[in-house]
Parts: sequence; structure tokens; C-alpha cells
Amino acid sequence: MINEVFIPALKDTIYMVFYSTIFALIIGLIFAVVLVTTEEKGLKANKFIYRIVDGFINILRSFPFIILMIAVIPLTKAMVGKSIGRTAAVVPLTIGAFPFAARVIESSLKEVEHGLIEAAKSLGANTFQILVKVIFPEAFPSMVRGITLTIINLIGYSAMAGVVGAGGLGDVAIKYGYYRFNTPVMVYTIIILVVLVQLIQGVGDIAYKRLSK
Repeated sequence: MINEVFIPALKDTIYMVFYSTIFALIIGLIFAVVLVTTEEKGLKANKFIYRIVDGFINILRSFPFIILMIAVIPLTKAMVGKSIGRTAAVVPLTIGAFPFAARVIESSLKEVEHGLIEAAKSLGANTFQILVKVIFPEAFPSMVRGITLTIINLIGYSAMAGVVGAGGLGDVAIKYGYYRFNTPVMVYTIIILVVLVQLIQGVGDIAYKRLSK
């Protein structure tokens, strides 16, 4: 059963988490940069844009993932041609995760000392140069922690996605464990998820420590 069920399910989970992490981080980074640069003390302060983006992120974060996943089914069908399966699951996973990614990246970018930014300004650096050469390098170790949290968050989301036939370990837990009253399958699924999360957290912690030196 391990070779027939759990290994394919683990591969599906990794597939969903990998691609949704990439897309969520790209979109989240864009929103985080907009938030940081347009805030009151930002490089390009703009209350109107900040409030719109901030409100949009807050609205998306307020949706329970299971409801969000069902709500975006039309969008999922339009983008990938179907609403079930591991590829289709990447769409709601990305939409569910990028607001979280935006917030953790925003928090990391805000940790950069204002004095460094002011020093770069005094040397004639423009907004793009300050972001790329000052803010990003200084914030990167903290961003790694945020990325780790985003991946762990997505592992949990991917398990929930199994409820609507997205595949992965969540799907195994529902089909083979819950519906068939097979407690060992549920236990094995939980163990695999716990191990996966611990591995991700461990790698993230090591990366953070090395980058912080």
C-alpha cells in the first residue's frame, strides 16, 4: 500500500506545494514591495495605493481556505481547464498563500534599519537601487524564515485540498482513512505530514542561521 498509495500521494503533495510556493512568493513579493514603498514612511509614500493593497490583502487573508478553494473554482477551470487534480489545486493554493507570503515578506523588509536607507539616499541611490542593494540583502535572512512559514502553511493547505479531490496526502486521508474507517492510514498520513513539516522547518532554520552570520 505504501508504494501504491502513499508515495504517489507524497509526490502530488510536493508538486502542489513546490509550484504554489513559487507563485505565491513571486506575487507576495510584489505586493510586499508595494506595501513597503507606499506606506507613510516609505520610499514612495502613497496613502491611496497603500490602503487599497493593504485592504485587498486583508480581505483575502480573512477567507477560510476551504471556502476560498471552492469560490475560485471558475477561475481554476478558466486557467487550467479543470477544477480537480494536483495542477488545478495550485491555483487556489497560490491565491490562499500569497497574502500570507506578502505579510511575512513585508514584515522582513520593514526590519531593515532606517538609517541604512537614509545613508543610501544621501549617496544618490534611487528607489530601485535601495530596494535591490540595501533592503533586500539586509532583509533576506528574515525573509528565509518567512518563506519557511509559507511552505509549512501550504503543506497544511494542500492537505485540506484533498477534500475536494486535489490529490496528495489529504486525499489519501479522506478516501482510504476517513471513508473506510481505516485509522492506521490516518495515523500514517499524519506522521508523514509531521515529518515533512519538521524537515522544512529544519532546513529553514539552518539556512537562516548561516545567512545571519
